[in-house]
Amino acid sequence: MESMITGGIKGLEMLEIGPCKDSYEMGFLIGQRFSRQINSRLSKDLILRNQLLPFARSPHSHSLLKSLSENNITRYPNYWDELQGTARGSGVSFLEIMLLNFRKEILPFIPKEEESSTIDTNDDCSDILVVSDSMAVAAHNEDANVALVGHTYLIKGNLANGASFTAYTYAGELPSCAFGFNSHGLAFTLNSVPPSKHEMDAGGIGRNFISRDLLEAQSIDDALARIHSSEASVGHSYNLIDTKTRRILNVETASRNRCSVHEVGAEPFFHANMYLHLGVEQEKDENSLSRQKRAAVLPKASRKDFLLLLGDTNDSKYPIYMGGPLLHTLCTAVIDLDEQTLSIIEGDPKERQPSFVFSMS
Repeated sequence: MESMITGGIKGLEMLEIGPCKDSYEMGFLIGQRFSRQINSRLSKDLILRNQLLPFARSPHSHSLLKSLSENNITRYPNYWDELQGTARGSGVSFLEIMLLNFRKEILPFIPKEEESSTIDTNDDCSDILVVSDSMAVAAHNEDANVALVGHTYLIKGNLANGASFTAYTYAGELPSCAFGFNSHGLAFTLNSVPPSKHEMDAGGIGRNFISRDLLEAQSIDDALARIHSSEASVGHSYNLIDTKTRRILNVETASRNRCSVHEVGAEPFFHANMYLHLGVEQEKDENSLSRQKRAAVLPKASRKDFLLLLGDTNDSKYPIYMGGPLLHTLCTAVIDLDEQTLSIIEGDPKERQPSFVFSMS
């Protein structure tokens, strides 16, 4: 897998690492290299400071954190070691690193009396996907809480078995809770979804661990198998992209190994942050519903149309391209299955050229 960098780089840094002697060393070197970004995020993340840490210090948290720790250590011991290394390398407490990585698995279970006024926002990403005779493209807006602005980086991990992956990574979290690809020609992007609380299993497997595992999947079928058997605590939507077979699958999941697969075809498929085909009771998300409605009326006939859609700000309250105050579009990723490239655009995708273009062949 070769990579090339084009265009001007606006702050996003990349570390190539490995092969390492073990997962702990990989995490340690990542933490050491990005210590500044990790420490800065920890100091500015109000959800961590005002909700997660106070909850973790209360007696209500003990059984949940114990279950999350034990189940994820058992299922993914190497990735747990990677997290331990990240904490040590960056010089921060493992508790804070753990809470960041289990944010979505903890927040729904914080007792009402312990909730603060700090608002949690979904990681409201948008994807437009198509596989037709003329083009096969997955375009993705990576949207996140304002605390993530300036607190992301790229990891290229070279593994002991000869494979490698490239992952857009939130500071202090496992690669990648956002999007990435590997040397087997498999890529993925992610969309958060909001299942109702009774649809969740407290103490199950964390989404960050599942997506970290996908970076090592050897095929789209292998990726599906890893998702199917993951025993996730909460829900998620995965866009699996296989450049070798020219396929894109949207996979919606919920706890208790519930899963629905939609194969993307010639009809462009837009996914925001609501379940579209898995029958799960979910929380109403006006932001997502608004973006879904707006995308339905925009042209989607070309790659340029996709970028115009992802850069759309027509709705001032719930734009597809987000500029704050709480939610920001951190970047846009465009995966072209025919060119076998992944491009990262920092800034409005209607106006900016890619900062990075990676060859996936």
